[in-house]
Order: sequence, then C-alpha cells, then structure tokens
Amino acid sequence: MSNRAAPDSAVCRRAKRAPPPVRSFAVFFVSSTCRRIRKGFAALISAVHLGLIDYANALALQRRLVDARKQGTTGDVLLFLEHSPVITLGRNARREHVLVSAQELQDQRVGIFECDRGGDVTFHGPGQLVGYPIFDLRGFACAPTKRKSLGAVEFVRRLEEVLIRTCAAFKVLSQRVPGLTGVWTRETESKPPAKIAAIGVHVSQSVTSHGFALNVNTNLDYFRWIVPCGISCKPVTSMENELGAKVDLQGVMGAAARSFAEVFQTEIELVESLEQLSHKLGLPLRPPAELRRLYEEETYWA
Repeated sequence: MSNRAAPDSAVCRRAKRAPPPVRSFAVFFVSSTCRRIRKGFAALISAVHLGLIDYANALALQRRLVDARKQGTTGDVLLFLEHSPVITLGRNARREHVLVSAQELQDQRVGIFECDRGGDVTFHGPGQLVGYPIFDLRGFACAPTKRKSLGAVEFVRRLEEVLIRTCAAFKVLSQRVPGLTGVWTRETESKPPAKIAAIGVHVSQSVTSHGFALNVNTNLDYFRWIVPCGISCKPVTSMENELGAKVDLQGVMGAAARSFAEVFQTEIELVESLEQLSHKLGLPLRPPAELRRLYEEETYWA
C-alpha cells in the first residue's frame, strides 16, 4: 500500500454486514453516591449494546437521540457498539493525516467520514469498544467549588477516568498525558506510553454526542494508514497487545458500565436491544437493519 495523501474528495463505502445479535451483559449498576441534580428524570442512564453497526447508521441514531434529549423527551443514553472499519475526521482534522488514497480505502472496504466531534483523525473497527454518551450535562453536578453543572472539559476528564478504571479492571495500567486528550498506557523500561483509547466529543446546548473508542482486540495495522489523532511521535496499542491474549469484549463493556456509574455518580440500566430502548424511551427508533436500508443507495463524500 502506497504512503500518499488522500485527495480532497474521497468516496467511501460502508460494509453491509448485519450486526450480530445483541446479548445481555448485565442488569443494573448503582454508584455508591448519586449526585444527579436535574429534575424530571430519575438518576439513571440507559445503556444498550448495538453490536457491529456502520458509522453512518450510528451517526443517524445519535442525532435522533440528541434531538430527543434537547427536547427533554428522553433521559440520558449510553450506546456501546463496534464499527465496521472506518476512518473519521474530526473538526480539527488535517487531510494529510490520512496516509492512503481514496481508492485504496475503497478497495479495502474502509469508510471515511467527516464529523462534528472534536479532535483529528482516528480509526474505528471490529474489536474496538466504542461508547457514545448522549448526556445532558446540566444533569450532573461538579465539585462544590466549581460551576453548578458539568462543563465540556470536565466531561472529557471524566470519560478519561472511566477508561482508566476500565483498563485497570483487566490489569492494564493507564494514565492521562498532560496536554493530550485520551488514555495512554504507562511507560515502562521496555515500552514508551502508547495510546489505548481516543476521545472526541461534541456538545450542543449542553447535550453530548460522539464519545470514546477503547482498543480492546483491535487490528492495529489499520492505524498505519493514518496519523492517529494527529500525533505522529507516539504509538497506538490495545488491551490485547498489552496482555498478550484476546480480551472478552462483553466483559470490558460490563467494566465500562460500572466505571460510568462510579465516575458519573449515577445508576446505569443496561437494556438488551435498541427495540427495548425505543420502547422504554417512547421514541420510534429504527433497529440497525432498517437504518441500514436507508443508506444502501447513498454514497458519502468526506
């Protein structure tokens, strides 16, 4: 594969593989102290595992949930999923950080999308746990000496803490790196710090979208096609790479849900499917198969 920059306009395909059946991975997690302050909804986050879903469909679903959250017709939602292989470019992305041509991406069935999250270029694919919190930040309290509700920067810091705790549950020690967003493994005598989780969010009218990507069993070869997050001097790693063995993705989701409950000091209710979530929220959400049909005839330009 050649190492040349992608052209200004890149056509991208999406794999039409159907997501696997959703499996239940937990029931209910409750934090020791609940400090949710917004009235009108219980101190509860509804979480659902969508399985493997392509980026366009996940984006459409996020937008639907964000609109509902802004209107106050639903509570906070946390989507857990994996993506078909895709490269995404955030608001601060530079095109030259995609190191392969549009044709090569097309040949390898890797999509490419511009989006409104923060950050630069990143990769999503199978074996990576992606989390999209659709939260109203006004419903979360800050420390007593700070503003009354959560701000965007502290929200990102809390996502980092969720990921650090999730990794620690599998004996992968990780940390923040000053001046950089995301989560990194700790430096050892034989290994430099490596990025294990990326974070890129969008906040509109206090409602969040996009989120994080934790490399669990991700094929790290894909990251050679980009300059991950615009940082060329630090490597990328995964939980599998750090531990030397495959890691149970369902177990990582459970650990992440518990960490959300602890860090955001709230309760997490894990629902089993998008259909169940739709019924719970009172929203006419389409299941992934129906969403996919809306996009099969469309071509996306990035």
